[in-house]
Amino acid sequence: MSRLAFFSPWPPQPSGVAACSADVVLALAAAGHAIDVFVDEALVSVTRQAAGPPQAGQIRVLGAHDFVWRQARGQYDLPIYQLGNSWAHGYVWPYLFRWPGLVVLHDARLHHARADVLLRRKRVDDYRAEFRYNHPGVAPGAAELGVSGFDGTYYYHWPMRKTVLDSARMVATHSMGVVKILRRQNPKRAIEHIPLGHGIAVMDLAAARREFRAQHGIPEDALVFGILGTAASEKRVGPIIRAFAAARQWAPDARLLFAGHVDPLLDLEALLSSFGVRDMALMAGRVDDQDFDRAVAACDIGLNLRWPTALEISGPWLRMLSAGLPTVIVDTVHHLDIVTLDPRTWRCHEPTPDLSPHPETRAVAIGIDILDEDHSLRLAMRRLGADAAFRRQLGTTARAYWESNHSIGAMVAGYEQAIGHALLLSPPAVELPGHLRPDVTLHARKLVHGIVDELPFLGG
Repeated sequence: MSRLAFFSPWPPQPSGVAACSADVVLALAAAGHAIDVFVDEALVSVTRQAAGPPQAGQIRVLGAHDFVWRQARGQYDLPIYQLGNSWAHGYVWPYLFRWPGLVVLHDARLHHARADVLLRRKRVDDYRAEFRYNHPGVAPGAAELGVSGFDGTYYYHWPMRKTVLDSARMVATHSMGVVKILRRQNPKRAIEHIPLGHGIAVMDLAAARREFRAQHGIPEDALVFGILGTAASEKRVGPIIRAFAAARQWAPDARLLFAGHVDPLLDLEALLSSFGVRDMALMAGRVDDQDFDRAVAACDIGLNLRWPTALEISGPWLRMLSAGLPTVIVDTVHHLDIVTLDPRTWRCHEPTPDLSPHPETRAVAIGIDILDEDHSLRLAMRRLGADAAFRRQLGTTARAYWESNHSIGAMVAGYEQAIGHALLLSPPAVELPGHLRPDVTLHARKLVHGIVDELPFLGG
């Protein structure tokens, strides 16, 4: 049994990390760990707890500020920090540098999140210092792009993660492809893999399909392509709509379903209208987990493309796999451990992790080469739309892959192993930019020295 300080977004925050954290904390507590979950109390309600440490099997939700004095009293064996490329993780950063622990990277590119914390608070010099530390081979003047407000896609090229990797006892990530990248770049750091457990273990998919389609007026025999999760430009919504418009030549009754938040920067209505497919698009809006899974069940094909990418494992994509839905993704470096088909050849992308004579039969998804996006996407959508047997085959292997790699049980086992390893490690000795580990007693000492200097019988 370990006493854990668990920093994470938390329900009811609309975050996939929050939902996964709730699952893993519940399972770890059931295994006997004592857990205090530290949250951003401006976003999550907390209640006052007893002054002592958590007990075995107990879960308490506290404001992050309470961690400091509890840690000073020695109440925890290990802090665990959930870190992603999102503003929702902004409150976590000050703690992970001062009290190193196990950092679970949900995204391997963190520039957007870190710049949001620093530049939104006008901490320009701190941003420059961290940029220099994280990217010593890049001209320091490049940081002025961010300082000047040009927070474009170039952020993905400079991930701003070296401070995290250098200071943590251990770093874990959900992608085996990312594990390989980080180990190659940081051979002296402890880097582990924790599977991301997310999806539908048991569900009456046929009933959910009927209910959702009836609720939204979708004919039972209609072919439905789904963009499930946040709809944003980096989810390749524009190219998908363009390919869907072309698909109407051979599937005139096909539908395009959107279920999830629509980024206000994406003019979705204008995009649909410009390609003449507004009448065939269905907007389910923001949905909870139950309705999201019903939307998945209502689809025939899932489209989960993302480029540029923060090297994340997509939670919505895992929910699609768990429901046995055939999917189309982007072939990227962090998906190298996943067997995917190239729609230009219908052979596996190389290199493939499956060395059997016919790895195509074990493909999990179709992978699109981003340099051939329009052409490959049209090929993928056409075959998936026309070949029901192929859809069933791909969906079956998708579900099998999910059961082996992304169940809650697999995630909890990964956490147990990582926690055990991290407890054996000491915080690394590293000199970070000064603002990341400030002298918290400096102001008090200055005040005391000032008072002493003013007292003639004590001062010197």
